[in-house]
Amino acid sequence: MAQTLTEKIAQRFAAGLHEKQLVRCGDYISIRPAYVMTHDNTSAVMPKFKSIGAVKVANRRQIVFTLDHNIQDKSKKTLEKYGKIESFAREMGIDFYPAGRGIGHQIMCEEGYAWPGTMVVASDSHSNLYGGLGCLGTPIVRTDAAAIWATGRTWWHIPNVAKVELKGKLRPGVSGKDIIITLCGCFNNDEVLNHAIEFTGEGVSSLSIDQRLTIANMTTEWGSLTGLFPVDTVTIDWLKNRAVKIKRHGPQNFTSNVDGGAQSRISEKRILELERSIQRGELRPDKGSKYTIEIELDLETVSPHVAGPDNLKTATLASEIKKKNIKIDKAYIVSCVNSRVEDLAEAARVLDGKKIHEGVELYVAAASSEVQADTENRGVWQVLLESGATPLPPGCGPCIGLGKGLLEDGEVCISSTNRNFRGRMGSKNAIAYLASPAVVAQSAISGKIDIPEGIEKYCGETKAKIKYHPNSYESIGSIKIIKGFPETLEGELVFCHQDNLNTDSIYPGKYTYIDDFTPEQQAGVVMENYDPEFGKIIKNHDFLVGGFNFGSGSSREQAATSLKYRGIRLIIAGSFSETYKRNALNNGFLLIESPELSRNLKERFGTEKLTIRTGILAKLDFRNSILRAGDKQYKISPVGEAAQELVLLGGLENWVKEDMKNV
Repeated sequence: MAQTLTEKIAQRFAAGLHEKQLVRCGDYISIRPAYVMTHDNTSAVMPKFKSIGAVKVANRRQIVFTLDHNIQDKSKKTLEKYGKIESFAREMGIDFYPAGRGIGHQIMCEEGYAWPGTMVVASDSHSNLYGGLGCLGTPIVRTDAAAIWATGRTWWHIPNVAKVELKGKLRPGVSGKDIIITLCGCFNNDEVLNHAIEFTGEGVSSLSIDQRLTIANMTTEWGSLTGLFPVDTVTIDWLKNRAVKIKRHGPQNFTSNVDGGAQSRISEKRILELERSIQRGELRPDKGSKYTIEIELDLETVSPHVAGPDNLKTATLASEIKKKNIKIDKAYIVSCVNSRVEDLAEAARVLDGKKIHEGVELYVAAASSEVQADTENRGVWQVLLESGATPLPPGCGPCIGLGKGLLEDGEVCISSTNRNFRGRMGSKNAIAYLASPAVVAQSAISGKIDIPEGIEKYCGETKAKIKYHPNSYESIGSIKIIKGFPETLEGELVFCHQDNLNTDSIYPGKYTYIDDFTPEQQAGVVMENYDPEFGKIIKNHDFLVGGFNFGSGSSREQAATSLKYRGIRLIIAGSFSETYKRNALNNGFLLIESPELSRNLKERFGTEKLTIRTGILAKLDFRNSILRAGDKQYKISPVGEAAQELVLLGGLENWVKEDMKNV
């Protein structure tokens, strides 16, 4: 069977596969990632780790801590929190990077954890960034992180894979940020939601690693789970330069590394082995590998764009939005997406010899202490400061509404960050636009959204197209059913048609932080905001069928557990929010995707009623991956052993406890 690059890497880091078993999209697998990173949220993972009875980590070399989110807060509470994380790292011998070293994702790249051809996870949604280096990076939730600490493993549902072919070459003044904003704007109807993305085409070779990291980072905002670039000569050259720099300066974390630290992670020997893997074709998709979506983008037709306000689906040509004379109050060149050396240098070229507009505040921060040192040595940092920019420490900050320089009521900003959701960077009554560092810098000079000189000529139509190849889950024969897991399951279908049914509708936010809310109480309020009649309509052991992107919104796990506690046997939907999917299975609650069933029920029952008992009896045949509903039959993604174990044991915490018994 031909495999995509995503499937190939997942194969390498899958645990417990049978002999000659090849993984493919749709499979539930147990994974043993090369590394797992947590940042400030390490303090939330620590009690989960202890609550499952773990007293030591399975593999201290697999774990990385980086303090980066709230580093501007010097309060006693924050310092105590950071101190506890540091003490835990010392106690367990875990690699630790203190506040001020930089943003965790940047550290993972600089220090050689995000290695091409490997799989690395992090308890943060922008783990996609590692794909810029050809590393399969994907987010996990905190329970997963605790499981990896304790056992070295968690699970992954291999997503459908989309191929994005980049043709041609960018014109001068157009950046990687413009590519991803263009893609988000051109394909803004959830086309790649919950997909793994693989970038291909001759246009890739013209993109620097900094540009690739920017694009991969914001595939998160595009809706995907990964954004993977090929491993090529550009990647190899970057690694060779890193090896020289690390050899000269040494590792940047305080914890002594028994494996030699960054110097062993980015070594000449390892780079040579990587080059040989490339020559053998091990780090490219097989001929005939299948993609559910193929997108083409002509880079020569990409122009600088501005996204927003308040979302990324609205992308406007920078030359057009300039004509609207949108005055700004603040500008930002910060965050994990656009604060590397090339980004800051791009802004400095625009700002050189100029001053920011009176009444505008420009904030700048480097992605890491190393990036800041490099920009200082090149004179870039001084140009930024001389223009009137306010420096912030290397780390997160206003991008996530923390620290200095937040948006106030009525203010308008333009930012090179990755998200511009209302209220994220400060006041809910402020407005945020996104653009490249160059456009942000020029806007700070002009006092309104503006573009550097010469960019006006780039105003043609973007050439992009999409082709669909729906995944039909072609048969691979019967799958193994573990002892205790049912071969079949039956229930009546109850239909809730709503697409994008969010977690607030499923489980109202006002109950989220009531810590002593019992399972019975959760069951009593489930779907309260969606349909007050839901509780009266539903019966124990029903199959709930939803629309597409079921469980979007916040990461509250009660949106999954409350339906389980109400007696719902499982949920079938056209698609799920990936965070919702992880929270459900981590609590032993099974989800099944069937786009065809969801569409058929919507055609038959319409959208007038919020909740409908369909009268259709459904039967799931897990061994043969078939769903029978009435007189129709649907192929479903196989429910593999990893998912079966989680359901059978009642969730990930119980799975970890069981796994530790066997150690």
